[in-house]
Amino acid sequence: MEVIDPENKRNEVERLDSFRPDLIDYEGSGFDRGHLVASADRRATGIKNSETFLLSNMSPQRPNFNRGIWKKLEQEVRNLAKKFVEVYVICGPLFDIEKPIKVIGQDDKNKIVIPIPHAYFKSVLAENIKGKLSLWSFILPNEATPKSLSDFLCLTTEIERRAGISLWDRLRGESADNMKRKKRKMWKISS
Repeated sequence: MEVIDPENKRNEVERLDSFRPDLIDYEGSGFDRGHLVASADRRATGIKNSETFLLSNMSPQRPNFNRGIWKKLEQEVRNLAKKFVEVYVICGPLFDIEKPIKVIGQDDKNKIVIPIPHAYFKSVLAENIKGKLSLWSFILPNEATPKSLSDFLCLTTEIERRAGISLWDRLRGESADNMKRKKRKMWKISS
């Protein structure tokens, strides 16, 4: 939320040109600009799709991860959405504080560095026509893998612990808490 101060005077501070990550940070890094919200999930309007290409929606992903298991999960969540009334997704990066954190962008001219996540999470909440909720959560290492999506299913509480955040915090009650503490079986996926 932004609070506008009516006493704010214009031109008292010069523009700082304090830019954030840029495409140059990814150039030659060996990492893809991995979408958190997939472009294919926002095709209803040009502006919605365009917003998925903002760098704030991107994170360094290893190419074989981004184009492999991550893409597969994105596709399967879209397929799941055809079977439910509503499907909601929360995803983001995970860092392992026990491991060194590598960065990209340290050698380019803007001197902005971007940390490379060790893993990514995706939590999928689906509501059927009767209002029943189903929850699946995944933690996927930022690397190529021959494993299936079901190998990366986890407790939602595990993501919350590792990321230091609360997911689906508007869901209340014992059934919501139980859902977050249960590793649900994978839905039927396409081959």
